[in-house]
Amino acid sequence: MYLLRLFPLACSLLPFTAVNGAEATGSRDVKQVAIIGAGAAGSSTAYHLHKYAKEEGMDVNITIFEKTSHIGGRTLTVNVYDDPLNPVELGASIFVKVNHILYNASKAFNLRLVDPGSDEEGLLGIWDGKTFVYTQDSESSDWWNIAKLLWKYGTAPYYTRRLVQDTIATFLKLYEAPHFPFRSLSIKAFELGLIKITGSTGEQFLSGNQLNGPFAHDIVQASTRVNYASNLAYIHGLGTMVAMAPEGAKAVAGGNWQIFSNMVADSKAHIFLNSSVASITKEKSSALDSGPLRYRIDTTRPGTAIEAETYPVAFDDIVLATPYQFSGITYDDDVIAHPVDSIPYVKLHVTLFASPFRFSPEFFNLKPSSKVPISVLTTLGKDDEAKAGPDGVGSAGFYSATLVKVVTNPKTQNAEYVYKIFSPHKVTSKFLSKLLGVQVPETFTSPSPASTEEDGVVDPISWYHPTIFHPYPQKYPRVTFQDPILGDGLYYTSGIESFISTMETSALMGMNVARLITDDYLAKKYQKVLAGLQEKVMTNHSPTISLVGEL
Repeated sequence: MYLLRLFPLACSLLPFTAVNGAEATGSRDVKQVAIIGAGAAGSSTAYHLHKYAKEEGMDVNITIFEKTSHIGGRTLTVNVYDDPLNPVELGASIFVKVNHILYNASKAFNLRLVDPGSDEEGLLGIWDGKTFVYTQDSESSDWWNIAKLLWKYGTAPYYTRRLVQDTIATFLKLYEAPHFPFRSLSIKAFELGLIKITGSTGEQFLSGNQLNGPFAHDIVQASTRVNYASNLAYIHGLGTMVAMAPEGAKAVAGGNWQIFSNMVADSKAHIFLNSSVASITKEKSSALDSGPLRYRIDTTRPGTAIEAETYPVAFDDIVLATPYQFSGITYDDDVIAHPVDSIPYVKLHVTLFASPFRFSPEFFNLKPSSKVPISVLTTLGKDDEAKAGPDGVGSAGFYSATLVKVVTNPKTQNAEYVYKIFSPHKVTSKFLSKLLGVQVPETFTSPSPASTEEDGVVDPISWYHPTIFHPYPQKYPRVTFQDPILGDGLYYTSGIESFISTMETSALMGMNVARLITDDYLAKKYQKVLAGLQEKVMTNHSPTISLVGEL
């Protein structure tokens, strides 16, 4: 009987000895992993998978397919006047120190971090379409601004900040064991008590904490609008808290995309830009083939008439690191058993332009001599009805308008101001004429380059760059989220977008998927080795075991 008790223990120890022996002989399998998308999630998946594989002695080939011409996804810069010395963030522009993945990566890659903001000091204003409900001067001391905030809103700013900190502290537990890695975001959100926050609107969550007053309407709602194009009644509580958590904001000098570009380079992945995945299929196998399941990918070149071609390598694992509903990928029923969650995304117009003119006081119903804020966020007016989608913009007509940079026009050598506007609709020449207090012809709101100063006439806009993004989902309250595992060897990162949508959380899901792939591979490897050793033991020692059994 004593021998029987020792036998399972001996078998459980054998695989570790066997693995080391296999590594010594150099007979290791190479795992083929495809990542579709080179944004924050895809880049992070590649970076962390390479890191985990190296730590575990696992050989992996990583191949990334990216349908655009750049790495970084919505983390994108545009060069004003096509001058690489004047980059401006078009998409995700900041991250904070508690964003551990981005912050640590920027340090690891020796990227220079800067404080985000305008090249000029000035007023920040929150406008409701008629008046500024709050202004703050960046030239004033922090103590003065805090005192001003408390004078106007009482203790609400303090208790809102504490609520934000407590919520973020709970969320950060997803980075650590026993919550990391997670196979179900829904289960983890439940275990951490976060579904109580995602299951209510920001308005309801703040109200439940006795914080749904003027501060919520003016300040918190301005934050949810600029960050997620949503009013408090149409964004869940967790999204609201994240929108209010820019403390310690940083940006990479020259563009945040450099974090993800360095991640891809460090991962040693093969990357194919301008390569769109058209379909995913299971590799055909014969009846005698009992090998592991593998996948085939067909790719195309966007904007060309070239037919889809099958990539020559079959993959053990595929990571879909882009929202499925925008991917255009088809698959057979036996690839993904259940439909991938399709969620509504916000359509956001991001307009960059350069002008020699400042914002007009008249546009904001101010006196001609008034100092106009250089950064304007918006909230709903007293007569505005809170709505979802583009109709929720209210009488302000836009979510934010900000001076982001002062540049020199290369043709006139005069200083000009670069502005960024977030809005639900296309910015028109009529709107810009009112905003700048000068007539802006229709020709200046087209992508074509504007003319320059001629015959003493100053162009109201010298550079113009409009873009339409689908940057994040509409964060309606919900308590379930798409899981990161779609099937055997199939992983998905965008399920976290309706939970929290930031560069950091996308990178977190990439790191999570990388750990799941590594753990799944190791589990299968040990199971295979154990099965082989047990079979060998049974074959070589079956008479002894029989005898022990009889005893």
